[in-house]
Amino acid sequence: MLYLLIFPLVILGFSAVTVLLPNLGLASRANLGPHGLSEILYAYTSATGNNGSAFAGLNANTHWYNTTLGIAMFIGRFLMLIPMLAIAGNLAGKKSIPATSGTFPVTTPLFTTLLTGVIVIVGALTFFPVLALGPVLEHLLMNVGKSY
Repeated sequence: MLYLLIFPLVILGFSAVTVLLPNLGLASRANLGPHGLSEILYAYTSATGNNGSAFAGLNANTHWYNTTLGIAMFIGRFLMLIPMLAIAGNLAGKKSIPATSGTFPVTTPLFTTLLTGVIVIVGALTFFPVLALGPVLEHLLMNVGKSY
């Protein structure tokens, strides 16, 4: 569970702190409103996902962004390995047991469907609220003729 929570906590945590600091985080945006939130969210998503790029409107060459994006990149690259190594060590120590009627087979379409559904639902519940405040809200504002 720790492995699944590291990625969204880093992205959403750093984005939230950055939005709350007007002199440090918000001053680097080129666009106000929802698009500015998307710029910040994309920068932290990209840094945590090991790429490190930003939207063209965000001036990420400040002390705040250089430090926090570097920390996000470090966590995304290295600290996510610790829970995975713990899982691998735990699985390596388990003894193989024969399949019984109570064993859930992982080679069936049912397992694939359930796994895909869980991934989509968890991802949607994690990131949909902030996406609703960013790109979705920007689109709705454009439809009524407002922009920032």
